[in-house]
Amino acid sequence: MSDRTYHHVRTSLACAGLLLGAGAVGTQAMAAQQSGTSATDETARTAAAVMAVDQHWLEAEENGDTAWLDGMLLPDYRSVGVAGTFATKAAILAHAAKNRGSQAMKQQVAAWQQAHPVEQQVTLQGDTAILSFVSSAPATKGKLYSSDVFTYIDGRWHALYSAHTELGKS
Repeated sequence: MSDRTYHHVRTSLACAGLLLGAGAVGTQAMAAQQSGTSATDETARTAAAVMAVDQHWLEAEENGDTAWLDGMLLPDYRSVGVAGTFATKAAILAHAAKNRGSQAMKQQVAAWQQAHPVEQQVTLQGDTAILSFVSSAPATKGKLYSSDVFTYIDGRWHALYSAHTELGKS
């Protein structure tokens, strides 16, 4: 699975067993309940909102929703893979467009999520949020898969940067 595909998978672990599980969606809903916000409220300045945006990101990439992705990803967004290579916003939009009307990415993500259970951890500081995907599997518990950096602009969260580690390589 490519680094970019991994991002989608990682993100969905929170849903599958939380993108990075039975897990990912359940974890997101629990965090939303604890923070007092709706699991679908992507505009709040909360950890739950950041996780909701990340889940929406995964679904948009799986379904080819390039219009939503174009609005959420900042113009200078970069995703750095395990080998130090990076993907741009344009590359992510092009990849998502290829997924439109196909079930292949959803199946690939679901399989990855089942094999790589994770927990999401959000750190908020002002208008910046760092969403980290940390393994919850016994053999790799506490190790980092990846992190996304979001910034709050014009009433919503936008992705600025993502970085991935060797742990998620498959």
